[in-house]
Parts: sequence; C-alpha cells; structure tokens
Amino acid sequence: MKKAIYLLMAILMMSSTSMMAQKKAAKSSKKEVSSAAPTKDAAAPSGKMKKDGTPDKRYKENKEAKPAEGPKKKDGTPDKRYNANKGK
Repeated sequence: MKKAIYLLMAILMMSSTSMMAQKKAAKSSKKEVSSAAPTKDAAAPSGKMKKDGTPDKRYKENKEAKPAEGPKKKDGTPDKRYNANKGK
C-alpha cells in the first residue's frame, strides 16, 4: 500500500512540475543592428584610439582625471559617504 501511495505522489509531483515549467516566448520582432561605427566628437580626447574609433583608456592622455572635492578620509582617499564625492 505504501508503495502505491509513493508512486502516486511521485507521478503527481512530476506532472505538476511539468505544467508549471515556463515556456519560451516566440521572438516575433527583431531588433535592427546598426553597423555604423561611432563618430568622433569634437570633445573626444586626442590620443591613441581603438579600431572602432573610441579613445583607448589604457593611455594617460585619454583618461579623464576627476578629483573629488569633498571631505577625505585619513588615508587621503575621498569619503564616499558625502554627496560631493559620489559619482553621478
């Protein structure tokens, strides 16, 4: 009798999980991909560039130095608890 109850419970659990499985939605709309490379802006730094035209951030002349103006910790790093030191 126990075997029959366990078998019935197993079948019930398997069928209920298969009914609750999420079905994949069909993708009817396709996104258009632009193959155009990004254009250079006048404000772009003049330095080494990547193949796609964006500035290469590995070089010092392309990095944007943005010192924090708010309070600092004892070790000299900006204290992120203050809004002046938080990023936008």
